[in-house]
Amino acid sequence: MSTPTTDQTLISAREEINRIDREMAELFCQRLRAVQDVAAYKRSRGLPVLDPVREREVIARNAALIEDDVMREYYICQLRATMALSRRYQHRLLLGENVAYSGVPGAFAAQAAGTIFPDANLVPCKDFVAAYEAVEKGECECAVLPIENSIGGDVAQVLDLAYAGSLSVTGIYELEIEQNLLGVPGATTAGLREVVSHPQALSQCAPYLQRGGWITREAVNTAAAAKAVAEAGDKTVAAIGTREAAQQYGLEVIAANIGADNTNTTRFAVFSRVPRQPQTGDGRFLLFFTVRNQAGALSRAIDAIGQTGFNLRALKSRPTKRSNWSYYFFAEGEGNLSDDNGRKMLSELQGVCESVRVLGSYETEVKLKCDLSDDSREAALAIEHLAKDVTQHAKH
Repeated sequence: MSTPTTDQTLISAREEINRIDREMAELFCQRLRAVQDVAAYKRSRGLPVLDPVREREVIARNAALIEDDVMREYYICQLRATMALSRRYQHRLLLGENVAYSGVPGAFAAQAAGTIFPDANLVPCKDFVAAYEAVEKGECECAVLPIENSIGGDVAQVLDLAYAGSLSVTGIYELEIEQNLLGVPGATTAGLREVVSHPQALSQCAPYLQRGGWITREAVNTAAAAKAVAEAGDKTVAAIGTREAAQQYGLEVIAANIGADNTNTTRFAVFSRVPRQPQTGDGRFLLFFTVRNQAGALSRAIDAIGQTGFNLRALKSRPTKRSNWSYYFFAEGEGNLSDDNGRKMLSELQGVCESVRVLGSYETEVKLKCDLSDDSREAALAIEHLAKDVTQHAKH
């Protein structure tokens, strides 16, 4: 129990608090001025405001500076609140940032782009090429495009765009996909004759569509399919798409979650004009390379990656479209290419390959959660810690 205080002691304590508050106010402004530089950096490279790896590092490092266990709990709450305010300030600074995606409002890509960049201006584009070129031309800071689906496989057109283009990947994000059968009000599965959607969506729902025996027709994307069905007003035609698309275009969900696999996930890549280097010792990378038409050429390229300690997670080939029967290889690996070992690996790879290009580097893949905003999640964590601390003190 603390000793009783005199009036003068209270006055002195409050004066000390006032002095500290003045210093903290100045330090807070200094911090936000540094945040301005961070926001400018992220904008130029098409990076999202939230960097969970960096925030965990800040909390762990700074919390270690507080020796008192109880004070440390409160300090962690303050850190979380400060970082949440920092993100809000960055969002305000970045207001006006343009993020391209392929499709129309309600598409899965729009959902992914809006979750990664919640305060950006989302720019719908007619197709993958238009979204990619919007960044190359400087009309948008970055583009969010799908590169792979857990059921349908690679999005080949995006890989080809990335191989032939100039943009870099600054992050990979996973979005769980729920495919739904959408129709105009009053439509039923019994009355359907045709289902329209993006080829990937049709592939993901193939068993369900085969059981229905309906004709299928391809669309540019799922949201465009939903829009077309809504405009036609034909009860015999349905679309495959999101619940958001149904709400956007006044459709009803005839059948929910019709995909072949309930773990259906699409990986979205953020494409930017400026490359990014991981800030931690770990990381992931994406590479394009071509090999000479010689016996063992591909094997030597794989060895150059593996023998320098990098884990090759995936290796895929695609036609270069520059000459018949020539191929490029798309590699995904684990490791940081910016350190000495990474530079050594790239040097050895260049020595055995015809061409090598680093498509992107990033810390780790992020699973998108669309049901809770980042700020809400931080607030929930802070409240949880504070409640725990209050409960512990109440027991005493």
